[in-house]
Amino acid sequence: MNYRHAYHAGNFADVVKHAVLARLVEYLKQKDKAFRVIDTHAGIGLYDLSSEEAQKTGEWHGGISKLLDAKLSPEAEALLAPYLEAVRSADPEGEVSAYPGSPLIVRRLLRKQDRLSVIELHPEDFQVLKNLFAEDFQVRVTELDGWLALGAHLPPKEKRGLVLVDPPFEKEGEFERLADGLVRAHRRWPGGIYALWYPIKDRKTVAAFREALAEAGIPKVMDIRFEVRRPSREPRFDGTGMIVVNPPFTLEKELKVLLPALHALLAEEKGAAWSVEWLAGESVPA
Repeated sequence: MNYRHAYHAGNFADVVKHAVLARLVEYLKQKDKAFRVIDTHAGIGLYDLSSEEAQKTGEWHGGISKLLDAKLSPEAEALLAPYLEAVRSADPEGEVSAYPGSPLIVRRLLRKQDRLSVIELHPEDFQVLKNLFAEDFQVRVTELDGWLALGAHLPPKEKRGLVLVDPPFEKEGEFERLADGLVRAHRRWPGGIYALWYPIKDRKTVAAFREALAEAGIPKVMDIRFEVRRPSREPRFDGTGMIVVNPPFTLEKELKVLLPALHALLAEEKGAAWSVEWLAGESVPA
């Protein structure tokens, strides 16, 4: 599948992915010491929902558009507040006309001592991203293959932080690269938090990916799955997944509030499911 960000900005997958991302950043902020977020496949940072790409799919109607005016429980509302504030800051007039990508969401959440490294290979996207963060001393923008950053940019000098790996899945073998990249990165920086996004489309490939991570010898691997449709015979984009390595101890409890609240809003079919499962770690059943 081709998952170029511009075509899918603000869809259900972005909502789940960015809500989790915001919770990870908020956890890192609980300590005064500075941290760094590294975004390996950053895209352009801000997406115009009136653009040809966004209008072609209209996927944001089934994602962020449903969430912004939704009535949520006080618990879910509090957990989503940092993410939704970052989204709303992209369009101060309150209209759903723009959606911030992960670099901009993270930037809105950083404190003055924290840093962000954003990496993008596509030359035109890199230039847009560079212009977006021009003269922002807290953000470093690099034109580089994001897979290489999992070696060259780790560990960061801050020794605390998060690596987001959100590839476009344009080429064959992205799941293998994702698993191999995590192993390589974890070897260099075992104490970092890693968040790896993946699409739930080809069920056999997803199962093989999860098995590879379970057998990789990496402790504390959480798998978050959120499906809006039931499995079908033919491969289709039914859901979104995120692997979190070294998740905060608070995350599992938070997800059990967030995911059902989001699922009630975004699921398209009865029988679609969400789950939080440990692939490796102390919580894995015997």
